[in-house]
Amino acid sequence: MKTNANHFSNSDITITYEPSVCINAGRCARELSDVFRNSVIPWIDLDGAPTEKIIEQVKKCPSGALKFYRNQKVA
Repeated sequence: MKTNANHFSNSDITITYEPSVCINAGRCARELSDVFRNSVIPWIDLDGAPTEKIIEQVKKCPSGALKFYRNQKVA
């Protein structure tokens, strides 16, 4: 069964998470637990760390289940 990606946004970035692709969600929770939380919904809180730190963690995702893109700034 295909699961849709979850989207989480703040003013800087949007994170997408594809649960059906994830092979190790515990890694994110261990390494950046203020953002990637195991026992709270929504499990990704983009206010939990600076944007650059979140991006660094997303880039470590071994399966590609987490992706990010920078939001467009409206002038």
